[in-house]
Amino acid sequence: MVLPHLQSSLQSTVRSPTGFHDADLAALGSPYSRTGCCQKHSFREQPIFTTRAHVFQIDPSTKKNWVPASKQAVTVSYFYDSTRNSYRIISVDGAKVIINSTITPNMTFTKTSQKFGQWADSRANTVFGLGFPSEQQLSKFAEKFQEVKEAAKLARDRSQEKIETSSNHSQESGRETPSSTRASSVNGTDDEKASHGGSAEAQLKSENDKLKIALAQSSSNVKKWETELQTLRESNARLTTALQESAASIEHWKKQFSACKEENDQLRSKIEELEEQCNEINKEKERNAQLSRRLQELETELQDKELELEELRKQGEVIPQLMSECESVSQQLQDAENKNKDLEEKVRTLRTEVEESKHRQTNLKTELKNFLDVLDGKIDELHDFRQGLSKLGVDN
Repeated sequence: MVLPHLQSSLQSTVRSPTGFHDADLAALGSPYSRTGCCQKHSFREQPIFTTRAHVFQIDPSTKKNWVPASKQAVTVSYFYDSTRNSYRIISVDGAKVIINSTITPNMTFTKTSQKFGQWADSRANTVFGLGFPSEQQLSKFAEKFQEVKEAAKLARDRSQEKIETSSNHSQESGRETPSSTRASSVNGTDDEKASHGGSAEAQLKSENDKLKIALAQSSSNVKKWETELQTLRESNARLTTALQESAASIEHWKKQFSACKEENDQLRSKIEELEEQCNEINKEKERNAQLSRRLQELETELQDKELELEELRKQGEVIPQLMSECESVSQQLQDAENKNKDLEEKVRTLRTEVEESKHRQTNLKTELKNFLDVLDGKIDELHDFRQGLSKLGVDN
């Protein structure tokens, strides 16, 4: 089983294994040729299920990392051997068999992610992994694996029953062999012995020739396997260097990411400061707008006050004329008193008129005095208002 912390790396390798495309990847299975494999399958094995997936194998040195066994998605098929009553998973990449796994009842197919699954093969001493393009294909492959596993279990049980029944039959036939037959076989004629001896020698020669041919083929296969192993070692070394370079590039990108993150934090703090300054500037603009509106109101009030002052000045210009008229009236009154001493009635009337005029004059004087006092107060207020307005303009 693969460790849990490797599942994320496996998912990324299955989805985008671009880091390994440049390397000369080789399969870890037996180096059968495509022609021999197809001939053998056509004679006794038939495909029962076929799909496409990226093939991976566990690293034999670390037993933790996945090594891609195919450059791209390849065909993965379930085969049924009718002569041996067995099931196998076979996958060929080019001229190489990258999966040749016989399914046993003890095997288990495990889904490690939504698109990746794996199973362990004790006979091949490795762990196979498959990366599928979709979750539905992974589910179909897992269901087929379970079906084939159950069928292999039934086949094993049936073969054990057949072996037990055949052993029982052989024991029974051995017990029931007659003594005459055994005697005739032991005490056979010389011709029979000679014929048996000649056939045995011919059979031994033919078996010896077959063994020599098989030995020659095995020696050639051993050479091929040695070259294959050498290429695998070279590809493993290239993969190791590629992994080291990718790890170094990852560290470099991590440093750049941390630097960009710090710069981003600094920019965020500066943006916050600028936003605060903008808020303060907006507040100052609102205050200036309020002051400008207040200044306009004060200017309008000043214009109104100036109009009132102008009216009061016009009214003040009429007062000297009234004073002069009063003086002339008093003089005329004096003349009239001097002239009309003789006429008492006229004098009385004139006195009464004079008293009335005096009374009116006193009223006019009091009104004029009050008016002058009010005018002085208005002038003082206007003077204070102008001083305050000038101070306000200076402060702004």
